[in-house]
Amino acid sequence: MARGRRAAKLAAGLVLAATLAACGGNRQKEVPLEDLSAEQIYQKAEFELENSRKPEEAARLFSEVERLYPYSEWAKRALIMQAFAFHQDRDYENSRAAAQRYIDFYPAEEDAAYAQYLLALSYYDQIDDVGRDQGLTFQALQALRTVIEQYPDSEYARSAMLKFDLAFDHLAGKEMEIGRYYLKRGHYTAAINRFRVVVEQFQTTTHTPEALHRLVECYLSLGLTDEAQTAGAILGHNFQSTEWYRDSYKLLTGRGLSMEAKGDSWLSSVYRQVIKGEWL
Repeated sequence: MARGRRAAKLAAGLVLAATLAACGGNRQKEVPLEDLSAEQIYQKAEFELENSRKPEEAARLFSEVERLYPYSEWAKRALIMQAFAFHQDRDYENSRAAAQRYIDFYPAEEDAAYAQYLLALSYYDQIDDVGRDQGLTFQALQALRTVIEQYPDSEYARSAMLKFDLAFDHLAGKEMEIGRYYLKRGHYTAAINRFRVVVEQFQTTTHTPEALHRLVECYLSLGLTDEAQTAGAILGHNFQSTEWYRDSYKLLTGRGLSMEAKGDSWLSSVYRQVIKGEWL
């Protein structure tokens, strides 16, 4: 990526002069792309991207480099820049396609790490646009994991790790949102299933304390005091400084119940793992 962008900064003004020809008087017209060199088309694309702020046109021009000079060094550079330009234009599908082609054609190149990162971003940047369908979030997690595992020493690995954590938290947040929906409507079993997913599968996220508190609420509503007390015990063990612990404490003690593990439910197994240090 850095190599391509350095090469792209070679005299943008000269590029325009090279791509325009006189057509009588003061009138000018663009020279057909077929009459330009790969470098000239590439630089024209860079000019559109950096000065005219037209990522769609830039992407088109980068793709022309790839089409007209498919085996050149400029075509390789243009392909990664095409993925970048499409992403700037929020054309995530085409950005992903161009990034994947780069990975397929040039897996050993330095910019392969950036191509994989762009591919991951093409999913990640759409997460907030989706409703309850979390397919894009899962795909973002997979692609970000690839960046982290295959390119751990790249400049993109740290950013990928941060985004991975945020995407993971987003999934847990969606489970919580649906769980709260069921809880408010008195569908306690359905709500428990959602909160259980957070406790068992997303235990490292920020949503775990609330999920445990909501489980206390659900189980108390169902009259399942052993499960409610056990959920409270886990809160007391790991999240005693949170508001969720304090709320659960009031709920349980208000009914003469203590926050201790009781019975042999799935929460009891989680509690034993917590005590042994194998969970969270």
